[in-house]
Amino acid sequence: MSRPSSTVEVTPPSPARGPIRAVVFDLDGVIVDSSAVMREAFSIAYAEVVGDGPAPFEEYNRHMGRYFPDIMRLMGLPLEMEGPFVRESYRMAHLVPLFPGVRETLETLHSRGIRMGIATGKAGPRARSLLDQLGVLGLFGQVIGSDEVARPKPAPDIVLQALGNLDVPPHEAMMVGDAVIDLLSGRDAGATAVATTWHGGDIAALLAAGPDLVVHAPAPASASSTSASTASSS
Repeated sequence: MSRPSSTVEVTPPSPARGPIRAVVFDLDGVIVDSSAVMREAFSIAYAEVVGDGPAPFEEYNRHMGRYFPDIMRLMGLPLEMEGPFVRESYRMAHLVPLFPGVRETLETLHSRGIRMGIATGKAGPRARSLLDQLGVLGLFGQVIGSDEVARPKPAPDIVLQALGNLDVPPHEAMMVGDAVIDLLSGRDAGATAVATTWHGGDIAALLAAGPDLVVHAPAPASASSTSASTASSS
């Protein structure tokens, strides 16, 4: 289901923080290493709908984290690309791995009683199918896609909905992502905004967005930290 593009006025988070009881993660680039599959799916969809010529995946990648129809609008590409893109993404889903260390981190957080959710630019059914295939769906109390909220990221709706369903207030939660819009969404929801760098990408832009915490590798101690101090990039 397509949603209109959204803009949101971002306000700083409240300085009052409690102990971290919940972590909401972005999916692509944080939990799963899906870049190669997305590149192939995007290229096939572009060839089918647009025609010959190189698919502008690098530009698409700069908008990663947004809902696919929103990206098409921003890039001026046909919304009809969504059908073949989703079809190919499902077909190649078995090629998408978890990032090294992620499974252990999720299991450790779960064993500590930390409630976890996913807030992704993907459609909800596709995100849940992928996590189920990877054997980690049961670790998450909520998995919400951009087709399941009124306003996708960078609006705070998806984070607020996940935390509401997890029954944890934003000031006791983290939003973890690899894109600026993840940080904006989490911060405007009132959660601690955590940037991850293990996917690569434009780390300078990520740091310029002023995350509360920067994590360079999946690690239970970092993800469950109750402090919010910005680290420098490595």
